[in-house]
Amino acid sequence: MSRALIATLATTLAIVPAASVAAAAESHSGDHHAESIEIAPSSAKPDRTITINMVERPDGSMGFTPDHVTVTAGRTIRFEVHNTGTLDHEFVVGDHEALMEHKAEMEKMPDMKHTDPGELRLAPGQSGSVTLRFDKPGPFGFACLIPGHYEVGMHGVLTVTAASQS
Repeated sequence: MSRALIATLATTLAIVPAASVAAAAESHSGDHHAESIEIAPSSAKPDRTITINMVERPDGSMGFTPDHVTVTAGRTIRFEVHNTGTLDHEFVVGDHEALMEHKAEMEKMPDMKHTDPGELRLAPGQSGSVTLRFDKPGPFGFACLIPGHYEVGMHGVLTVTAASQS
């Protein structure tokens, strides 16, 4: 192989990963949802709407109210989320593994923009909604994965139960 070809290949291989890292630092749509969660179109009529408040407490802890939600598999759920605090927060739904993967990404890139329609990042006083369909029963969760927030309580339990057989 000629030296010119080797130099060209080396340069190309160095540029492509650098460009990918730069793009990832600005935004991501990593699909941190479990396979049994489907992001419903925003026009989808929900079977149920659940209001969730993001809260910051005087003792320094943070959380969601309510922090435990139970839904039925096969139903479309709209989460109306309100940031009542003074800091930015996010609302991400997934299984434990997906949430921890997203948490690790956020620790590396805390200011990344979320482009996944199933995730919200809300400024203080801001509200937003996420509409999801849960296809299978199981344990899931929701969390704010901005560095430090999960550790002070900003996570909740989402239990998806089987649809009753009629």
